[in-house]
This record gives sequence, structure tokens and C-alpha cells, in this order.
Amino acid sequence: MDYAVIMAGGIGSRFWPASRKERPKQFLDVFGDGTLIQNTVARLQGLIPPERCLIVTHDRYVEQTQKQLPAVPEENILAEPISRNTAPCITYAATTLADRDPDATMVVLPADHVIGNVERFHETLEVALDAAQEPDALVTIGIEPTYPATGYGYIQYDGESSDEDDAPQAHPVRTFAEKPDQSTAERFIDSGDFLWNSGMFIWRADTILEQVERHLPDAHKAFAPVREAGDGVDEDTLTEAFRNSPRISIDYGVMEQADTVYVVPGSFEWNDVGDWRAVYDLSEKDEHGNVIEGNVIMQDSSRCYVQAGDRLVVLVGLHDKVVVDTDDAVLVCNRDSAQQVKQVVEYLHAHQFEDYV
Repeated sequence: MDYAVIMAGGIGSRFWPASRKERPKQFLDVFGDGTLIQNTVARLQGLIPPERCLIVTHDRYVEQTQKQLPAVPEENILAEPISRNTAPCITYAATTLADRDPDATMVVLPADHVIGNVERFHETLEVALDAAQEPDALVTIGIEPTYPATGYGYIQYDGESSDEDDAPQAHPVRTFAEKPDQSTAERFIDSGDFLWNSGMFIWRADTILEQVERHLPDAHKAFAPVREAGDGVDEDTLTEAFRNSPRISIDYGVMEQADTVYVVPGSFEWNDVGDWRAVYDLSEKDEHGNVIEGNVIMQDSSRCYVQAGDRLVVLVGLHDKVVVDTDDAVLVCNRDSAQQVKQVVEYLHAHQFEDYV
């Protein structure tokens, strides 16, 4: 049977000051149409129902997750005692699913993506689910690139790129490439056989556990007591498993090492909403190119993203800026510098300004 595993343990530091440790990005209503995690579950309907969705999140977010996703059974909210990147997270979810259903197939999704054309998204997932039934198959979704982005990793594959109207199909992966510089990204686009790495994965639970055993033996060994305990695993055993697991992504730890990796090109609209610039790009703009939320006055200002609360925020003579005003902090930066907000959060942590993170 098919299940969804939604990874929702991150903090979303590039969305500071709106995203905080106690209320991270996935629980925010960024676009006014539901929170990111609610939309992730909702767009699966017709393919995977809420009762077959598992949410893996940090234990501090379990209560928020339950409130935002009441249709997801409580036993399907898996609490991570320690954040250790995606490989331990996925190993935990796969271990849980394999115990509940030996034939389980997992669709692994981040909680904070924005996806358009849900029908095409479902078609792509259905092809990936079929491909995942092949022996040892690990399947990922690659996004047909629309410009030479330097903020995404890339996947090179065997086969011709599909036209938008063509039925999606699985292709063998040739190589994974890290985030490139501008000239390399342009070369990737010109070659026609590179896709953006979306971070979405599809595989059988038993297959990914076998691949973890092969390529990440330390993680496999760490979770042995969890496998033995099954659904009745206690908090101490789970904490020890995460503590003993390597802090590594599933991309580095397994996907880039395995021999039977496939990618299904996706031609649906997709954005990983990585920072405030992405929110600006995805939002409706006024005649001056501004995106305005809250109590804001703009004078001789254009192409700005401004989010305010009840307090009046006024911009005069500013262009291409991001301004986010919260009760206790204000962010002002160039739109093109939005990725650097993460460094602010790192600074706050390093200098013990914990009340602001």
C-alpha cells in the first residue's frame, strides 16, 4: 500500500523573524491559503488519504502538528527527539512503516513546498510509485528547470527531456550535482539532461532500509533496537538511535552511492519556498511590483516585499527590499540577499540571543 512521509522537523531559519524555533516555517500561512504543511497533506488527496500520511517532526512540534492536521491519526505523527538531518528521519519512518505494513511504499515529501498543477503532480507520483516496485529501485522527482538556478542541486539522467504534454516516465540517474555557479548552471540547462533536485523520494520501505544497511551501516545499526521494539518503542531507545546515527542527508548517504536510482521529470509548477525572495516571486504584485501584507504605506518604493502586523510600517524611496516586522524583531534586507538571513539566525545563536530565534 502507498503511504506519504512528510518531513516537518526543520526550523526554516531563512524565514526569520516570522519563523522561530517554536513556530517554524512549515506551520506558517505564508500565502493566505493555509499553512505549508496543511497544503502538503491536502494536495495528496485523491492519491494518499490523511490516514496513510505520516508526519516526522521534532518532538517540540507534535502538538502543533496535531492541531494543524486533525485528520492525520496521532499515531502517525512521529516525534524526532534530536534533529539529525534526513537520513535518520527517513530511516525512522521506514522502520515504522515496514513494521506496520511489510509491503509499504513511501512517498517522502518536505513539508514546505509549493506545487501547482496538482493533477500533473499526481501523474508524476503514480509513475514514480510504479517504478519503485522494481528490485532495489530508489526513485526521486526532478523538476524541469525553467532558468539556470544556482540555489538548487541538479540531477543528470539518461533519456530525452519530456515535452510538457508527454506522459512522465522514469529514467536512470547518471549523476547528482551540487548547487552550481552561474556558468555551470547555464551549461546544465543547455545540455537538456539536467533537472532540479526537488528532495522528493519514492521507494518501498524495505528497499530503503536495505540501502541504508548497505551505504549507512552506522545508521542501520543505531536503529536496530527500534526495529526490535516495533511500534512500542520507548523514548529513551529512540533518542539513543538518533544520537548514534550519523548527521547526514539521504542524498549524500544513500542516493549518491546507490546503483539503482531513477528520476521522474516533473513539469508541474514547483518552488521549495526557501526564503523571502521566493515568497515575493510567488505572490501577486501591485502596479509598482510590491507585495504588501498588513499595515503598510509605500511612497516612491517598488519591487518590495513588506509584511507588517498592526504597527504601521512606512517605506520611502526603497526598491527591491524585503521588510518583515514582528512583535520583537524587524528584518530589512535586499531581495537578492534573502538567503543570507540564515546567517543572522546563526549569529543570534552564537551570541546567545535565544529569545529572538
